[in-house]
Amino acid sequence: MAQQGIWILGGYQSDFARNLTREGVGFDGLTAEVVRGALDDAGIGARDVGAVHVGNAFGQLFTGQGHLGAMPATVDDDLWGLPAARHEAACASGTVAILAAMAELEAGRHDVALVVGVELERTVPGDVAARHLGAASWVGHEGSPTYIWPQAFSDLADEYDRRYGLDEAHLRAFAEMAMRNGRDNPNAQTRGWHFGDASFSADDEVNPVVAGRIRRTDCSQVTDGGAAVVLASDAWVRDHPDALGRGAARITGWGHRTVGLPLHDKLDRSAEGPLVMPHVRDAFADALGRAGLGSVDDLGALEVHDCFTPSAYLAIDHTGITAPGESWRAIEGGDLERDGRISVNPGGGLIGGGHPVGATGIRMAVDALRQVTATAGATQVEGVERVATLNIGGSTATVCSLVIERTPA
Repeated sequence: MAQQGIWILGGYQSDFARNLTREGVGFDGLTAEVVRGALDDAGIGARDVGAVHVGNAFGQLFTGQGHLGAMPATVDDDLWGLPAARHEAACASGTVAILAAMAELEAGRHDVALVVGVELERTVPGDVAARHLGAASWVGHEGSPTYIWPQAFSDLADEYDRRYGLDEAHLRAFAEMAMRNGRDNPNAQTRGWHFGDASFSADDEVNPVVAGRIRRTDCSQVTDGGAAVVLASDAWVRDHPDALGRGAARITGWGHRTVGLPLHDKLDRSAEGPLVMPHVRDAFADALGRAGLGSVDDLGALEVHDCFTPSAYLAIDHTGITAPGESWRAIEGGDLERDGRISVNPGGGLIGGGHPVGATGIRMAVDALRQVTATAGATQVEGVERVATLNIGGSTATVCSLVIERTPA
């Protein structure tokens, strides 16, 4: 499968530690910030953009605001009149927006696309936020309406335990690494948080159970934030060679698989196989294949979707870092650290960095861009040439993967 001729010219991420609701910042202010930041980083103006794509999952539920495809033109007059659309695929909304923009560029409809992901989640109390996020499940058919996702990913951990055995200490060790990595990230939500010796333990008081096996530090954060990237076609880059001097990278592979909503349908279908979610492996393998890569060992780092520690555990063996059911080996052996065999979420991921749902897939792409252009600062992994992302929506109902690398024009 051939490489894709799409470049990332630049990107931007807001500070995920900010409580935009308390600041009185709405979707307009957040969108204006990330649009301007991404365009400035790419070194182009809004008038160079041919189309706009917006990733957002829960705008109406948290704020009442829909029709977010029109928000970039609302806050930037130079985007007025351009084709634009919102994309929703739960936590994979951002990568789905990137894939839609890529398809338009590959088809020759446009030369440059702006992809924006925004989410405001701190507008309501935590229990209400949890119920809103449950809209990404099969509503009315599975789980408690309040804490459906902690329970769902606890059930995923139960399935690993049934098939292979699972020591929850390995889940907590991944969470500790995520928070430690986030401490070095100037945009991470948890960078100023403080943890004690019992924070990543089974201490019911310090690290209480949320649902099933899931404890407080096993969870990603409720986050206000946004991210954006500017994409361009090979043809545009050939006509604007100076654009690559600012730290551009190429998307050389992609994968996208979608299955049904219910978690237990997925588990039942794979019950006799070695992989718990084989379609996750297939999406990642598609991305590697399109990039011309043989295995995960051809990468220098991975951005995986650790909405809860069991989803990170799933990512480890489904990307091939370990054999099925042996994710614990990579955690225990230090393979996932920044100086390990393959760094996973060097900036903290969702647990350490934050999880504004519609922006997460785009944030992953921005972090990958920074890594392969050696501009990641304190989170930099030495010698990285290629980074892959694995972005999932719901209980892995939508799975998207990208391979991003620094390559010559």
